[in-house]
Amino acid sequence: MKTLYIECRMGVAGDMLTAALYELLDDAQKQQFLAQMNTIFEQDIRLFASIKTASGITGTHMHVHVLGKEEQAGVAPCGHDSEHSHEHESGHTHEHGHTDSEHTHGHTHEHDHDHAKDHAGTHGHTHDSEHSHTHSSYPDILDRISSLALSDDVRRHAAAVYRLIGEAEAKVHNTELTHIHFHEVGSVDALADVVANSLLISMLAPEQIIVSPIHVGNGSVRCAHGILPVPAPATAELLKGIPFYTGDIDSELCTPTGAALVKHFADRFGSMPAMEVNRIGVGHGTKEFERLNAVRVFSGETFSEKENGADSDRIADISCNLDDMTGEALGFCMETLLEEGALDVYYVPVQMKKNRPGILLHCLCGEDDLERFCGLVMRHTTTRGVRYQYFDRKKLTSHCETRETPYGSIRRKISEDGSVVRAKYEFEDLKRIARQEHLSLYELAEKLKDVR
Repeated sequence: MKTLYIECRMGVAGDMLTAALYELLDDAQKQQFLAQMNTIFEQDIRLFASIKTASGITGTHMHVHVLGKEEQAGVAPCGHDSEHSHEHESGHTHEHGHTDSEHTHGHTHEHDHDHAKDHAGTHGHTHDSEHSHTHSSYPDILDRISSLALSDDVRRHAAAVYRLIGEAEAKVHNTELTHIHFHEVGSVDALADVVANSLLISMLAPEQIIVSPIHVGNGSVRCAHGILPVPAPATAELLKGIPFYTGDIDSELCTPTGAALVKHFADRFGSMPAMEVNRIGVGHGTKEFERLNAVRVFSGETFSEKENGADSDRIADISCNLDDMTGEALGFCMETLLEEGALDVYYVPVQMKKNRPGILLHCLCGEDDLERFCGLVMRHTTTRGVRYQYFDRKKLTSHCETRETPYGSIRRKISEDGSVVRAKYEFEDLKRIARQEHLSLYELAEKLKDVR
């Protein structure tokens, strides 16, 4: 299966992710991508890719020029802590971050992501600065996306990412999505990152995208509303349901645009699976740290157990004790976990403290899905915490075959390992035929004994 694994050990921001994905293209595709990006926005936006070496590692740095000038220090009320600052006539001083981020706020501004240029903020008034800061509403942004000369899929993904950003800002500022307004310069710059990543993923056409837990940085950011902790409020809102950690770097590493992009495109979050890597993209940020400040994307093939010939793997067992849930709520929880891809879910009756009868819930999932299912268990039960442990397991190798019978086609699963062989018909097929023929399952099983 063609897989992209996005490594976010130094956070994630729009321009860094653009650069990393760009590196996975062949030379002809790179020219096609830049030509298309530099055409659809007319003169508003220009993208330029340059080679950069930092910490001894060579990669790509993506430059975004808005209205003829590269955004080095955007305007965002919740800015980054960096070497750049931008003072407006309003008296606000906005400090900006290290790679490429976009904030949208109750005031809306745009950061230069050095992390900073990918923060687009919302503002109730206009500042005079080097650029004229007019405003675009959320519907204005959607109208602009819909007018771009792109495929329907690319436009749909870009609009969905922007919706995530807008909803996060609306939640943080206790307002409606349609009331969010974006600074024109900031929104154009952020829009370039959103569209560029949507186009790149369309060109790369992966079958699945897996994202590592996200390093968001630490410390605080100075903004028009005061000094706020990292991650900034909108970023934190976007990171709900996503595994992230703060680490020991006092800077804002994950931006709202970066968070929204991985939230929309990721099929799951977790550690890197076993994969045969054929290309690696390195997207550098502007600011340099003692550690490599880059997003890396690994492109390659992952294999199913059948393709791998594997007969063992590792799973996680998540459990918790429950004594205050109804049977209906427990049933809904089980159905939800199974629909989300749990390997199995089961209950064990237990006696709890104060002699209360209770239920011990077990949810089995893949090792890489641990964080997601821990969140799902805590969301759909009344527990205040969960336990988990890992198990190595050995399995029979299974495959399915279809048999033709007097009652139609029936799938049959065969599991084997050397001399051990198990075979059984798929229950859903048996149930369908039993109802169709007005037979019991036992009667149907007898009639299928002679089928070869």
